[in-house]
Amino acid sequence: MNASERHEPAGPRVIDLNADLGEGCPNDRALLGRVTSASICCGAHAGNPEVIRQTLRDARACGVAVGAHPGYADREGFGRREQQVSSEDVQELIREQVATLGALAAEAGVPVRFLKPHGALYNQAQRQDEVARGVVAAAAELGIPLLGQPGTVLERLASQHGVRYLAEGFPDRRYRADGSLVPRSEPGAVFHETGEMEAHLLRLVKGGQFATLCIHGDDPRAVANAELVRRVLEGRGIAVRAFASALA
Repeated sequence: MNASERHEPAGPRVIDLNADLGEGCPNDRALLGRVTSASICCGAHAGNPEVIRQTLRDARACGVAVGAHPGYADREGFGRREQQVSSEDVQELIREQVATLGALAAEAGVPVRFLKPHGALYNQAQRQDEVARGVVAAAAELGIPLLGQPGTVLERLASQHGVRYLAEGFPDRRYRADGSLVPRSEPGAVFHETGEMEAHLLRLVKGGQFATLCIHGDDPRAVANAELVRRVLEGRGIAVRAFASALA
């Protein structure tokens, strides 16, 4: 067996490429030309109404599916510092933030089609029942799919409550053996070398468990990362489309 055969993914032939946008970073418009869906900041952890409006308009122009990206109202920490919150608190903060984004999206003529928590809210929801319950309750109330990591508390609760769950992978992030992400505070948590990232990407898609892959819009290498992911996927016959048929 040669090297190309060893690395040929056995997973799905269609996958989505998403980016976290609307946070005030400089690459949003360029990324929207390269991704198929966008998790757009709701204005609490970053961004502002004008930035969000422009991102929504650009997403519509590029034909990119839009989702809500709510996070803790912790602008100093970019929403990446964990909080002690109840499930009710989580449901309410998501409800309020998605309502804010929804109003701006309606102005732009763009539907909000999925939910993806940001930063610490996302990470806590993967492993903490209390936070996960609030996220799932919000998704159920909104009637939209939820993005998260596979094999987590969040996925289990989403399944139990009839919430469509779209498994997400991170080409630029290192994983622990248990499938969780290495915290950003630890050395080597984020891939910087192209070859290492490409090898990691091939491992992610080979198992076929992911509906979408994430590009972090705040990374200075975000555009190059998106181009690398598309090149690798398309080079192996994997079409890049918005959540395959999941949102059809």
